[in-house]
Parts: sequence; C-alpha cells; structure tokens
Amino acid sequence: MKEAIAMKPVRIAVLPVAGFGTRVLPATKTIPKEMLPVVDQPALQYVVDEAVEAGIEHFVFVTGRQKSAIEDYFDSAYELEDSLQRKGKSDILNAMKAKQPREGSMSFVRQQAAKGLGHAVWCARDIVGNEPFAVLLPDVLVQAKQSCLSQMMDVYHKVGGNVIAVDAVAVDQVSNYGVIKPKAGSDYKNQKLIEMDGMVEKPAFADAPSNLKITGRYILQPELMGLLKDQEAGAGGEIQLTDAMARLMADQTFHALAYDGQDYDCGSKIGYLEAVVAFAMSHPEIGAEAQALLKRMAK
Repeated sequence: MKEAIAMKPVRIAVLPVAGFGTRVLPATKTIPKEMLPVVDQPALQYVVDEAVEAGIEHFVFVTGRQKSAIEDYFDSAYELEDSLQRKGKSDILNAMKAKQPREGSMSFVRQQAAKGLGHAVWCARDIVGNEPFAVLLPDVLVQAKQSCLSQMMDVYHKVGGNVIAVDAVAVDQVSNYGVIKPKAGSDYKNQKLIEMDGMVEKPAFADAPSNLKITGRYILQPELMGLLKDQEAGAGGEIQLTDAMARLMADQTFHALAYDGQDYDCGSKIGYLEAVVAFAMSHPEIGAEAQALLKRMAK
C-alpha cells in the first residue's frame, strides 16, 4: 500500500544549470548553454517564465564553474537601465524590468563536480527542505498555450503525489529516451493522465513498455532527497534522478501527464535551431515576418 501524502503547494523549482553544453560546442565554450539566445531572450528565460506562470515563487539554480553569467542576467543592470532611461527608450526599459525577479526569489548553489542530474537536484536539498518541488531541465523548452508546468500543477492539485510530463514519440525512436512504464491494464494511448509502475532508460524497441518519453518537467515530493543522499551511481557512472524516483515509486504514487504542447531540445544543435524557428514564428512582434522569411528561404 502506497502512503497517502498530505498535499502541500509547490512553491520551489530546481533548475540544474551546471552542465557544460558539450553537444553545442564551441558556442558554449564561454557562454552557458542556458544563456544562448532564442530570438530575443535567453533560453533560460522561457523556462523561468513557464514556472512563474505555474505559480512558482522561488527558484534554486544549481550552477557550476563559468556560470556566473546566469546570476548576472537575473541581477539589476544599473548602467544599462540608466542609459536606456536617458535615451528615452522606456519601452525597452519597461520590458526588461518586467522580467526582473523579485528580491530574494532566487538562490544559487554550486555543484562542485559533474556527478549527474540526481546529484545536482540533491545539491538543492537545504533550500527545498520538507516541501514538494518542481524540477525543470533548462535545455528543454516547451511551447504551449498553457505552460507545461502549469498543466502539471492542475493535475497535482487533483491527484497529489509525484507528476512527470511525458509526450509520445515514434515507436522506432524509444531507444533514444527514458520512457515510462504505465500501470498494468492502463490504456495509456488514449489517456492524458497515466498512473506509473516504473521507468526504463533507452529501452530496445521490443522491450519498451510504452512510447511516452520523459520530457524534463517533474513535480516531486521531498522524500526523494533522502533517497538521493545514498543513491548509487547508475548509467554513465552518474547519480541518476530516475533511479531515485524508481525507489520512491515503491511508496508513493507517480502519474505521467501527456501534456499539450511541443518540446525542443536546445542541448542539441538541430533542436536549438528548431526552437529558434518555432519561437520566432510565434513571436508577437516578428512572427509574421519570420514566417514570410522562412517561406522565401524554402523556395
């Protein structure tokens, strides 16, 4: 019998941003991959905006060396703001200030060594405390009318426990991803919300329990931190978040949400290009021009 969990509001989000971004080198040699521009703002800003829409009040960035640009980006820029004010560029100034986080709403902790995603999340344990928390992988952007995490929050308020965002991929692509194992008897192909029995990392086509890949958005209970503390290294010799989640699944419910939207993997070159094109085409100012430009280039 899985234990009943008192449903607490999810106010904290953990964003692991310590990775090197090796798949998009040399662009990330001096620029954090999370700060690569997608049209007119860093990729990371889209992730923060998604979490703000979902009601997140505090952000914990798990950083590494050469990531100071992230902290600087979310700080005030007095000289720039003063220059914009004096030049009468109030529209740009106001747009920039609208993205300014509230004082004290962001924390930065250091992951001294690259020991895996599970270890990165565990580095935020003292700030998370005994509260449920969200994890958002910042190299995954999700384009949706209602933000992906906001959709997950709606589900969490109904079922509690732990919630993972998933989306369907072609069956011949399942070996490229971590996929969920739906509860026995589940008609997962026709359901938006699926109770889970497990997760499988990059299964062979014949062994895949589903074609629903884990997207990079999680709502998790604080007990996970205790499991991450002694989690042994798994795939790639790293401490894997999914390994600890699988252990927690023995005691707590996990639901997968097949969210409405489209994800883009900005950690790969083609995924980053796809994100730039998609967000440019839907941009409120340049969307029509971007679509016309792409049509001309496709001729």
